[in-house]
Amino acid sequence: MENGLSTIVDVKLDQDIKTWLAYDKNPKTAALVKALVKEGALEQLRRCFSSRMVFGTAGLRAAMGPGVSCMNDLTIIQTTQGFCGYLEQCFPDLKERGVVIGYDARAHPASGGSSKRFASLAAAAFTSRGVPVHLFSDITPTPFVPFAVSHLGLCAGVMVTASHNPKEDNGYKVYWDNGAQIVPPHDKGIAQAIEENLEPWPQAWDTEEALSSPLLKDPYQDIHKQYFKAIQQHCHHRDINKSSEVKIVHTSVHGVGHTFVQAAFKAFDLRPPFAVEEQKDPDPEFPTVKYPNPEEGKGVLVQTILLKGSDAFSLRPPALPPLCSGQWRVFTGNELGALLGWWMFRCWKKQNPEPAAVKSVYMLASTVSSKILRAIALKEGFHFEETLTGFKWMGNRAKELLKNGKSVLFAFEEAIGYMCSPCVLDKDGVSAAAIAGEMTSYLAAEDISLSQQLTSIYEEYGYHITKNSYFICHDQEVIRSLFQRLRNHGDQKDSYPSECGGFSVTSVRDLTTGHDSSQPDNKAVLPTSSSSQMITFSFSNGGVATLRTSGTEPKIKYYTELCAAPGNSDVEQLQKELDNLVDALVEHFFEPEKNKLQPKPE
Repeated sequence: MENGLSTIVDVKLDQDIKTWLAYDKNPKTAALVKALVKEGALEQLRRCFSSRMVFGTAGLRAAMGPGVSCMNDLTIIQTTQGFCGYLEQCFPDLKERGVVIGYDARAHPASGGSSKRFASLAAAAFTSRGVPVHLFSDITPTPFVPFAVSHLGLCAGVMVTASHNPKEDNGYKVYWDNGAQIVPPHDKGIAQAIEENLEPWPQAWDTEEALSSPLLKDPYQDIHKQYFKAIQQHCHHRDINKSSEVKIVHTSVHGVGHTFVQAAFKAFDLRPPFAVEEQKDPDPEFPTVKYPNPEEGKGVLVQTILLKGSDAFSLRPPALPPLCSGQWRVFTGNELGALLGWWMFRCWKKQNPEPAAVKSVYMLASTVSSKILRAIALKEGFHFEETLTGFKWMGNRAKELLKNGKSVLFAFEEAIGYMCSPCVLDKDGVSAAAIAGEMTSYLAAEDISLSQQLTSIYEEYGYHITKNSYFICHDQEVIRSLFQRLRNHGDQKDSYPSECGGFSVTSVRDLTTGHDSSQPDNKAVLPTSSSSQMITFSFSNGGVATLRTSGTEPKIKYYTELCAAPGNSDVEQLQKELDNLVDALVEHFFEPEKNKLQPKPE
């Protein structure tokens, strides 16, 4: 065989590689495939060509490299052609309205891939079909793309980013015309259209022609100006901001956030935050961190004694340690959610004192996040709703509520993601950083630390103690059997555990199968997905534990919380009880030794 696979008996793989080499015009990825063929590296080739990337909790995400399983020039072209074809079916006015494309600073020299190149190839695919493209001329924070979709009235948006994933990864995040990430059935519709458009269109590789096309516009200046104008509606204490002596440090962890967080603070008349010099500028090598993920806590923030560190890609605002005492504290995503939720409601209430107004106010959180907003809502009279994990669900639900005349003040997920402004229906660390800066300055003026304020929130609405972590597992069969054992407890089909190490289970919700024992018909209210694993156990002591697979990484995550009633302030006892519950979960449900699971690196 001409491709050198004559020794390989896998006929499908052989054909897939032939097709790939016929389509791929990137000499680096083509050479990598040919080298693997020459070496007879069958397992590696199977990994590269095993299955096409699918839309997860935050679009497509994968390592940069050759093959349909990876992010590269050809998969970007194929994905964009499918997306364009699907948009043509859905929007008769696509050629009048157009799309927006943004990108971060990621790059992978070995395969010739980079976010900027991927964005240019996506633009070429769209313009070759006569679709106007608003292509940002420089790196931008992710929130600029959904903001541009809404502000410019476009049909869709694409952001080329892998957010907090390891440096080898990249991603393709897709927004619909409502300014929120796509949800079913669009993901399946796009996937089908990709399969129907695998052969590159004649001009799909021609980025030079695309970049000089009259269909191409640069929205950078306009969106930059309008975004910072829009978020100023959330600035309520400009005088305090101007005079505040609070010193805030910001790190962009080698991502794109620095310039934009500086501009957000300026828009709020806050003193510019100090930058962590070693991490200030975009660097695709992420030299000072193993993973640019704020969820990893102190390991990511080791470069600075941090008062605020935002996500590498300005999706997430930061961990905010207290202003006093000698100890630095990195707040969890749930604790920041409590602080920002309290603050957003407090600012809203000052402007809307009439009691009836609260009836149209909503806050949202994902199912694996703390229930603290529910406790605040119960006492204050506004509405709280849970959605599935991922901002695509919160963004779409927020849009529905806004269309019906409701006010959506705040949405968050425990993975350090916050939506503080309805002008971006996605997590937005740029606006959240400025809002958190104002909250910090206001509290400092009252001589209150952030830790003290968090304690006040828990004293008033009830302590919510959380403990989240994960195990690493690359074996899909092990993951599948672990969850199947929980669904067929004691070898009985569709039977879930009734207890866990002495803790009594009161209800089980399985959003993989649609089972929910707390509902009269045993059917889950939230949407279900058989392609991902997610089971929630509620316990008689007020504990809640969710086990789920990550949509972007080889992890089995667990999220646990003990929700205490207001007045139960024995934090030590509550923490001990939660620790015991977690130990029982790990021992009886995860069985890490038997399943060869790697614990989260310390």
